[in-house]
Amino acid sequence: MKILLVEDDAALAAEIDRALRAENFVLDRAATGEDARHLGETEGYDACILDLGLPRGDGVSVLNAWRAAGQTLPVLVLTARDGWSDKVAAFKAGADDYLVKPVRVEELVIRLRALVRRTQGHGASRIACGPLSFDPGLGAFERDGLPLRLTGLEWRVLSCLMLNRDSVVPRSYLIERVYDGDAEVDSNSVEVIVARLRKKIAPARIEGVRGHGYRLTADPA
Repeated sequence: MKILLVEDDAALAAEIDRALRAENFVLDRAATGEDARHLGETEGYDACILDLGLPRGDGVSVLNAWRAAGQTLPVLVLTARDGWSDKVAAFKAGADDYLVKPVRVEELVIRLRALVRRTQGHGASRIACGPLSFDPGLGAFERDGLPLRLTGLEWRVLSCLMLNRDSVVPRSYLIERVYDGDAEVDSNSVEVIVARLRKKIAPARIEGVRGHGYRLTADPA
């Protein structure tokens, strides 16, 4: 999952960054409303963590601009402002969730994953595909009811495919959500990860769609 973190407190942003990367998120960071607005309108993210008190454009203004431009990026507001009027203003501007600082990182992770699950059209708390099941809130995969051991990169690829099961996921989309933006990506690295996953998840299948990407399906047999 690729997240935009908008936070002007450098120490807090670094703390959240480390915690989310440890949970297999890929992050971009912005410290001003101006930068946040630009990234949200030009890059693809699964969700955004947005502070309200920002230099060069507060969070509510950023949200208003995104929604006015038709941007549907799911937004979780994370702020020290706990007043009712602040919450009303954020939700009216288009926020999807609201957390008040300080917050436990574990709750932030669960809220983010649940937000992504809901906005991608999955109402149930667990997603199934043949013998596979995925709990986005906990980030846990099972195969035939047993925990599935995955590397970080494997987890990122499989979670993208699971959240979009039965649909073709473009290779470029996977690369954006598997690797940090400054990482050098070998031309066949995604193929290597997919090959390892195919062995681990059978009889569920990852189909290659030539010139497009990959699709996760349950074995019809």
